[in-house]
Order: sequence, then C-alpha cells, then structure tokens
Amino acid sequence: MNQQEPRKDGSSAERKPRLLVVDDEQAIIDFIKLGMRYEGFQVDQAGDGYIAIDMAQRLQPDAIILDVMLPTMDGLEACRRLRENEATANIPILMLTAKDEVRDRVTGLEAGADDYLTKPFSFEELLARVRALLRRQQRIVAAGGPGGRTLHVADVSLDEAAREVTRGGRIIEFTATEYNLLHLFMAHPRQVLDRQTILNRVWGYDFMGETNIIEVYVRYLREKLEDDPSAPKLIQTVRGVGYVMKG
Repeated sequence: MNQQEPRKDGSSAERKPRLLVVDDEQAIIDFIKLGMRYEGFQVDQAGDGYIAIDMAQRLQPDAIILDVMLPTMDGLEACRRLRENEATANIPILMLTAKDEVRDRVTGLEAGADDYLTKPFSFEELLARVRALLRRQQRIVAAGGPGGRTLHVADVSLDEAAREVTRGGRIIEFTATEYNLLHLFMAHPRQVLDRQTILNRVWGYDFMGETNIIEVYVRYLREKLEDDPSAPKLIQTVRGVGYVMKG
C-alpha cells in the first residue's frame, strides 16, 4: 500500500491501489470500473469464483469487491477459499449482494468478508467503504513493523514484529482482522472494552457495516484459542458493555 513505483525518468510516483471486482453482471462491473478508475484505482475484473481466486493469487490486489451470486462457485464459497489460502488470506474483501436479510449479511461476514454492501448502492458509499478497508489494512500492516513488543496473556503470546501468535508454544494462524482484534484485547488485558471502542480501533471510526461483526470475529478467536469456545475463559463477554480478555 502506498508504495512508490519508479518512473522512466528515475523519479517515483505513488502506486495506484488495485481492485479486483468479481460480478457476473457486466453493467455492475462497468459502473464500478468507471468510477474507481476516475478515483485513481487500477481495476481488474472476474466473472466467477474460480477465476477470482486465480486472479487474486496472481495479482495480489489491495482489495476485492465480491458479489455473492456468481455462476459455478458463489461468492461465499470463493470468500472462504480466499481466506483459507495463505497468499490471499489477508486481502480485504467487500461483499455485494441483492439480499437484505440480516442472516444473509451475517453469513457473508462468517465466510470471512470484512464488510458488506447491499444492491442497489450508490458509488459514493462503495468508494467510502473501499477506502475505509484500505485505511484499516494500512494500520494492520503498520502494526507489524520491526521493533514491536511481545504481548502475553495467560499462555497466549503475540509477537508484534513477527505478527505471530502462539498458545502453549503452538503457532495459531489468524486473518488480518482476527489478529488486529486479538492484538487490541492483549494490549489491554483485564480491561473491559466497549463495542464502540472495538469498532473504532479495529474496523475504523468510519466503519459502516454490520455492528454484529464484533460477535462474529470474537467467535472466530474463541474457536482458535479457547479449550471450550462455548464456555470461554480467555475472552469473556461483559453483558451490555463489550468484552474483556483475562489471564
């Protein structure tokens, strides 16, 4: 992100952020491409989930705009596979869908999406959400720079420099958002963090997605860290307030 590419004259220019737009409706793709290119983005396109996964691995876009309803492989399955692949696990994903039920939105988040937008949508809202995803990703990358601390809570250790988490000496893999949420909890052990603080610190003050995204990602952390996720001891819910991580 924000890397600079050399010009032919030896000077440098800021690299344009690259988007991969995945939709089987060419009109939607053209609408997004026209606006995003005007805003300074490089835009690539794919028409189904299999092609999207291949292109994401090869192109390493800065973000993916992924429609749910796709031929051959739907967007939810494509999102799951992108998250399972080490090469694409941390690419921000914004899901698009014509459905507007809460359950459908939660399903998208559970598949690994970072944000969710329902069709029809305005270009201004799409642009704002994509920019918020990129800012969030920049903060995550910056947090993994050299010289970081090693945080400890109970038998969980988080090495900021290596962006590596272990429990009892065993390495546990996390997506970028999972890592950022766990980092927030471990940086404030035994401190109750309210929902708004968590949203601001992990998803950004300008996050416009579903507020239940916190519950979804807390469940992900518990499934990876807790001996019994249904009776968590490390990350506990403080009813009506938020969450606290205890040692």
